[in-house]
Amino acid sequence: MLGWYCLTLGVAFSSALLPVISVEVFVVGLVASEPGMGWFLVGAAVSIGQMAGKFLYYLAARGSIKLPPFLHDRLHRQRPPSRTRDKWHARTKWLRGKVEALRERCHRHPHWMTGTYGVSSVVGLPPFMATTVLAGLVDMRMSTFVGAGLAGRFVRYSLLAACPAMFASWIHA
Repeated sequence: MLGWYCLTLGVAFSSALLPVISVEVFVVGLVASEPGMGWFLVGAAVSIGQMAGKFLYYLAARGSIKLPPFLHDRLHRQRPPSRTRDKWHARTKWLRGKVEALRERCHRHPHWMTGTYGVSSVVGLPPFMATTVLAGLVDMRMSTFVGAGLAGRFVRYSLLAACPAMFASWIHA
């Protein structure tokens, strides 16, 4: 059983870094195929793995960790002016303005950001990846980030793990 929990932790961490991996499908499949798995421990393993991965995005958004040179150079290199780039900047000016206005609003109302982040960690709307990065950009306190994220992710994945386990135990009984 310990091996399954370690695998769950690894899949959760990987899904936090690479959002193309669905930890939800993994959790449902795991508890459906292994009815003896404790939903509480599955929820704990997934929440810890998810938050460990998202913590890296949070730290990168805060500027606390440096990106690898190949990413940093690609994102921050000086590019010669071009007509295509100027058109792109003109088209996305409104989006950059909206992001900056949202960032400023989050600085003025830190409890609003905490609530949004907490709801996102349970429900997934707004996308948890986006609220994670935004939390780093607005310098949300690290204890708030970890506490609200762990609690929300634990609730989400414990409920998800409990549902198939409940049905599987009825079938196997």
